[in-house]
Amino acid sequence: MNEVVDSAELLGASSSDNTIFGHPRGLYILFFTEMWERFSYYGMRGLLIFYLTEHFLFSQERSSIIYGAYTALVYVMTIIGGTLADKYLGSRKAVTFGAILLVIGHLGMAFEGNGSREILTYNGVDYEIGLDARGGDGNQIISSEQGVSLVSFNNGATQMLIAEPDNVGLPAIIPATDFTRRTETEALYVNGLYLSLALIIAGVGFLKANISSIVGALYGFGDTRRDSGFTIFYMGINLGAFLASILCGYLGITYGWKYGFGLAGIGMVFGLTIFLKFQGWLEGKAEPPSIEKLQQKVFGPLNIEAMCYLAGLGIIAISMLMVMNAHLIDDTYVGFLGILVFVFMVSYAFFGCDKTERNRMLAAIYIILAQIPFWALFEQAGTSLNLFAGSLVDRTMLGFNVPAPIFQSLNAMFIIIFAPLMAMLWIKLAKHKINPSSPVKFSLGVFMAGLGFLVLVAGMKISGSSGLTAVYFIFLIYWIHTMGELMVSPVGLSVVTKLAPPRVVGMTMGAWFLYSGLSNYLAGVIASTTGAETIGGQLTDVAAAKANFISVYTQVGYIAMGIAALMLLVSPFIKKMMEGAE
Repeated sequence: MNEVVDSAELLGASSSDNTIFGHPRGLYILFFTEMWERFSYYGMRGLLIFYLTEHFLFSQERSSIIYGAYTALVYVMTIIGGTLADKYLGSRKAVTFGAILLVIGHLGMAFEGNGSREILTYNGVDYEIGLDARGGDGNQIISSEQGVSLVSFNNGATQMLIAEPDNVGLPAIIPATDFTRRTETEALYVNGLYLSLALIIAGVGFLKANISSIVGALYGFGDTRRDSGFTIFYMGINLGAFLASILCGYLGITYGWKYGFGLAGIGMVFGLTIFLKFQGWLEGKAEPPSIEKLQQKVFGPLNIEAMCYLAGLGIIAISMLMVMNAHLIDDTYVGFLGILVFVFMVSYAFFGCDKTERNRMLAAIYIILAQIPFWALFEQAGTSLNLFAGSLVDRTMLGFNVPAPIFQSLNAMFIIIFAPLMAMLWIKLAKHKINPSSPVKFSLGVFMAGLGFLVLVAGMKISGSSGLTAVYFIFLIYWIHTMGELMVSPVGLSVVTKLAPPRVVGMTMGAWFLYSGLSNYLAGVIASTTGAETIGGQLTDVAAAKANFISVYTQVGYIAMGIAALMLLVSPFIKKMMEGAE
């Protein structure tokens, strides 16, 4: 106990009111817990698409769908984790359980095995195709009992070119029609991948929404420190994301997947340790609503608390099955779920609300849906943009070849730099009564998402049909998308909670997270359309792959800007429907 007091005093804590730099000391425990949780999440996220395509040799299309399903389920499962915490577990127990699942899941990702093997058969003899490096930097190599040789492909990928044919006992040129390919997998490690992803999904589901709830609970009603407290907390999120993308990305690509994923897991161990050691600093603000109810027996010796944890195991099983079979799920089922929830919310607005509530509820539904085009484009960062940066960008900076996942840090870096500036801008504009309304900010955010891709397309065209795109265009798209995110992300959830009738705030927040998940799934679908033919996890036809990126990014860019224009046109009507709840 003395150690805790001494540590608090070193940080400037007040012994009389248990604050540190004017805020409840529990805030800083949540800051570091969430920082390490986001460190683990974004550290793994930056490597995942390369891990799927290069280590397990999934196609780019299937890898994007797996990634989209994974990130979608992360959002959707927060609804279940949040509900169980609100009704039974309390936020502290839910966060602890989620953190334990995350530690297991992230460390599980480090058990990689030998990876899948791509076997090329020519004239009845088997050869193995692979890469000599990771993250888009690898050259394709072919191995035989005799030796190893680099290989490449002509324009159109109609011929495989063997650099040193004598080393492997093959002719220098082999028509693509003369060989066949198959992939041999290690089922144990592939299933281990799916299980690890499912554990992370369930872990985030129990932790993510609930740790934010604890931050809110630390401040009393009307406490003027609340907004700055959340600002400090969100800085931890971005600090974790920034550090993870650099450190885990570098280790994973340079030294091996297990080192990047292992570091992400170690980060989560730090987060769990901090939360467990300093739980007392939360001062009872995250306890179960009823200890008696939690201990109530419901099924033999199992009480409600045990059933909540078993529900977590159910989430793991369902998530594993869905991620494993994501490529088999018809997109219409996902769309039908979105339509069903939309119809339910609109019905409630008309039949369960008075006139003022109805208008505000309809405005909330609009805000919930308006996020879809933004996140569907923004979340290309982890999939198609990551693959694009790995294969089609000149990543040499100051004489150093920057691993592609490191560019994932740009978003967090730009948020840390520009979020305070944007906050000051909104305050200044509000003083002059020219601060854009929330619907206008949303339309600008969607416009920026589309604009970012059109700027990148311009850079791609400058570099020719098969040349590498200049790296500063990657900086540009991430900066533009981050500015768009600052128009959407800080505004959306806050406005939705203000607009929804108090009795259905929880349901409306659940709908926000659900459609965030659907947006991420749509992002995976869009990314899958950019997929190109690979051998050994590397592109076979660079020109065709680049042309496809240009085509897809041009389409989504113009579509997003068109949607933004329509959103701008309807924004005055949405603002009116908000009935002053801005």
